[in-house]
Amino acid sequence: MKQSTFEQLHAPVWQALEAKLILLEKGQKPQSGELREFASLFRKVCHFHALAQERHYSSFLVDHLDNLVVRAHQQLYRRKHPIWQPLLQFIVRDFPALVRQERQAVLWAALLFVGPLLGFFVATLVNPDMAYTVIAPDQAAQMEAMYDPANRVLGAARDSDTNWGMFGFYIYNNISVAFRTFASGLLLGVGSGFFLTFNGALIGAVAGHLTNVGFTTTFYTFIVGHGSFELTAIVLAGAAGLKLGYSLLVPGQLTRVESLKRASHVAIRLVYGVILMLVIAAFIEAFWSSNNIFAPWQKYLVGAALWLVVLGYLIFSGRERSHS
Repeated sequence: MKQSTFEQLHAPVWQALEAKLILLEKGQKPQSGELREFASLFRKVCHFHALAQERHYSSFLVDHLDNLVVRAHQQLYRRKHPIWQPLLQFIVRDFPALVRQERQAVLWAALLFVGPLLGFFVATLVNPDMAYTVIAPDQAAQMEAMYDPANRVLGAARDSDTNWGMFGFYIYNNISVAFRTFASGLLLGVGSGFFLTFNGALIGAVAGHLTNVGFTTTFYTFIVGHGSFELTAIVLAGAAGLKLGYSLLVPGQLTRVESLKRASHVAIRLVYGVILMLVIAAFIEAFWSSNNIFAPWQKYLVGAALWLVVLGYLIFSGRERSHS
């Protein structure tokens, strides 16, 4: 069915819903009969919205129907759900389900990140000079100073003596890296691929270099705690960027603008989850990773547990339970 015919047939329904929405949003209380009619219109517009998406109608129509659906849902359920429930639902169900839905992009991002990381780590162990293809000699010296066992505060040359100050610094730094990795996906995905590969190679080279100089305990006990959230978040930011790039390279039957617009709806939701993960990573890094009162085996145990938490959350959380 052509869009013009679709609109002629069904526009009165969503126009009626919109008229009722305007009254409800102004605070008018509906009668029981009006509420039933509103619910019926809402269901119909949900159906029309799904059809418009499936048939690739214009983004103007799809977005208009999407806006009506969201507004109507808010009016129907605003008294039933606390304000924090959508956020909790996103964290517990929607975000991990979205990661699984976009597993192809996530897999490619993981390969682009983990491959260079492991490659440069092994290469640097075999040939220590390989580290200098990624990091400059003065940067290597700074890394050695940061993770020298004689250093009372591990992991960074800090300007602030407070954990809260470093918490803010880590949030800013990590989100900056994630945003570059994501936004550069607009360069047909090449930018995201570059940042994933470069960051993976950099981490691998640093890890190999510090292992060669014997600072293994200080380095690995520092990164093992927050690494699960931080490294996973970087991969997911890259996956979101690759999705943007793919939508431009392979738009299918859509225009590139329309394809990008649809991909961005998914990619932005991935980035919301990435930001939450990076905030958690920054908190762990500021308050746990740099804490020197715990034994190395305790740091490794907690780090392993956090990796299991992150992987279990993304793999299992939000799955629909089967009913017998």
